[in-house]
Amino acid sequence: MFELQNILRENIKNLIPYSSARNEFNGEASVFLDANENSFGSPLTENYNRYPDPLQTAIKQKLSLIKGVPVKNIFLGNGSDEAIDILFRAFCRPGMDNVITVPPTYGMYEVSANINDVENRKVKLTAAFQLDMERIAETIDENTRIIFICSPNNPTGNSIDRNDIQTLLANFNGIVVVDEAYINYSRQKTFIQELTEFANLVVLQTLSKAWGLAGLRVGMAFASEEIIEVFNKVNAPYNISQASQQLVLRALENIDQVNEWIKQTVQERENLTLQLSLLDFVQNIYPSDANFLLVKTSDPVFIYQALVKQGIIVRNRSTVELCEGCLRITVGTPEENEILIHAMKSLNWR
Repeated sequence: MFELQNILRENIKNLIPYSSARNEFNGEASVFLDANENSFGSPLTENYNRYPDPLQTAIKQKLSLIKGVPVKNIFLGNGSDEAIDILFRAFCRPGMDNVITVPPTYGMYEVSANINDVENRKVKLTAAFQLDMERIAETIDENTRIIFICSPNNPTGNSIDRNDIQTLLANFNGIVVVDEAYINYSRQKTFIQELTEFANLVVLQTLSKAWGLAGLRVGMAFASEEIIEVFNKVNAPYNISQASQQLVLRALENIDQVNEWIKQTVQERENLTLQLSLLDFVQNIYPSDANFLLVKTSDPVFIYQALVKQGIIVRNRSTVELCEGCLRITVGTPEENEILIHAMKSLNWR
């Protein structure tokens, strides 16, 4: 049985969080003399002399309508990476606890583990890029605090079997993180709807991909109210800037545009898959639920370097376990995809 207090670090249980001026007063006023801001304004036309809402209430209210999740179940971070780091700092005792990752997967889980001096136990995916459930069960011990699962997975592009994830949620006494950065492009439904069923579930999403806001660095975590309270206790004050908050609110008014981009991206993903499959040096194109393709080739280093010379940058993933020979190619606009295919067709093959 999952009990949050059983895995929460003692220093976090006893932590008195920083109380900012904007935390202590949330009402309406005309004169603010509580936060030591520059009362004369800023050199910019916008009023950036004031600290932003530390809880990003307006954004969460908008996201609550879009996602169908209560505000109390939403945390916003400086990218999803902040949420990942907070999970380590809140639940993993340095030098004592461990987490499980399932490579090939998103690299920041391991980086955050190393930064926080937490053992990262790797259980590689099967040849079909699915969870090795038996090996995961063998790897879990009394100090395993978190299991990280990226679905759709980066860099493989496929979705992880929902039944396997639900099995982990039902039987693991720690936290299961389902990172859904690419969920908007997937045929699978989000795990957000499972929050009321599993107290140990944390779902990560982002505004960097489908919403096109990578430059603003805004990530989302959805979890039980109890876990969200831990996030808010540990995170830095004012972690989302005023400029980012204003721009995010504007972007969230354009959901129809985003949905159209998603539709176009999925269509271009299928077209790009077809065009790449016709090239002699392409050996396999793995099924993708993301906005990229993992493409196995006969010589990824040569192809990568040849594309660089033509000003086209893809990602060489050939050194990643289970991704030998592979390039990861983001689905671009129709014009960008056409340029890519033309360049690959024209390669001076050795």
